[in-house]
Amino acid sequence: QVQVVESGGGLVQPGGSLRLTCAASGSIVSVYTMGWYRQAPGKQRELVATISSGGYTNTADSVKGRFTISRDNAKNTVYLQMNSLERENTAVYYCNAKVRTGVPGPTQDYWGQGTQVTVSS
Repeated sequence: QVQVVESGGGLVQPGGSLRLTCAASGSIVSVYTMGWYRQAPGKQRELVATISSGGYTNTADSVKGRFTISRDNAKNTVYLQMNSLERENTAVYYCNAKVRTGVPGPTQDYWGQGTQVTVSS
């Protein structure tokens, strides 16, 4: 019913940059907060950044100043610009979208399949 698809991951050298893109589509009435989470090998999934439909952002302290989240409400799309990448940023990055599909109806979390980001020289 709702699809969440990430793109933009890949292999990058330390100090490099990547921009991740995530688009929500399907039977959507409203998309509220969207965000990015990541999971490194042997670790739990953690918050990277979120952004509300009004543009209010919440960013993890570990990436503040290097990662920037933004969105295009008309396209139900969220972006993550990642600069000055470090080896510690290597992880699978997952997109999350809080979506309402009915009127009335609940708001539910939808997750993308994940995109691999590998920082290595």
